Amino acid sequence: MGTLDLAVLGVAALLTSILTAVAGLGGGIILIAILLLYLEPLAAIPVHGAIQIVSNVTRTAIQRRHVDLGILGRFAVLLVPGSWLGLQVLSSIPPSAGRAAIGVFVLLATWWPRGLLLGLHPDRLHPRRRFLAVGGLTGVANVTFGAAGPLLGPFLRNIGLARQGVVGTFAACQSLGHAVKLALFVAAGFAFAEHAALLAVTMSLVVVGTAIGSRVLERVSEAHFQRLYLATLSLVAVRLIGAEVLAWLS
Repeated sequence: MGTLDLAVLGVAALLTSILTAVAGLGGGIILIAILLLYLEPLAAIPVHGAIQIVSNVTRTAIQRRHVDLGILGRFAVLLVPGSWLGLQVLSSIPPSAGRAAIGVFVLLATWWPRGLLLGLHPDRLHPRRRFLAVGGLTGVANVTFGAAGPLLGPFLRNIGLARQGVVGTFAACQSLGHAVKLALFVAAGFAFAEHAALLAVTMSLVVVGTAIGSRVLERVSEAHFQRLYLATLSLVAVRLIGAEVLAWLS
């Protein structure tokens, strides 16, 4: 990977970590979509997980007083079997199909997030039960598609958490999810050392981005981020799907 590619991905890591720190979610799914422009899914997803665990652990540490440990414990119950199932799915499909599937997932997450919930209504589930379900769903999506924020986000709404509590608890759940994902890829023999330069650049910049975003969490309007978020996700997702469709047609 050339210097320019590293610079582009470093800036992407910085900006997406700022977005997530301000809005609570959104940056991870943009970052996986951008990584897929440079890497195959079986490389992009573990690399993304390594970057995101740094981002989420940093955000968890900053908002540690607001993390709901009860939610985190229930979320963890079905996380490992769900993640294992996701790895089996990812390993069994061709890279081109995986890239296109992630593009479709990104578009759904952007424009029809309720469609990802498979008929579940988080607001109708008891708070103690809803996180058992979402732990398993997050495990599958986190490994198969690389990001699960659009699944987890709706379950954190309307349960009485302050904004910092939503951001901190979301980050703690994501940290745990990415840790399980990385453990599975290490056990499967993925060579993280081959991507050492990319990881060093992006991991450093997500820490900076998280610090910047956390400082402006109370001061900035989310409306501007929301417009940029929707536009960026849509363009990158269409690029992923379009490239695979054109390759198939040719």
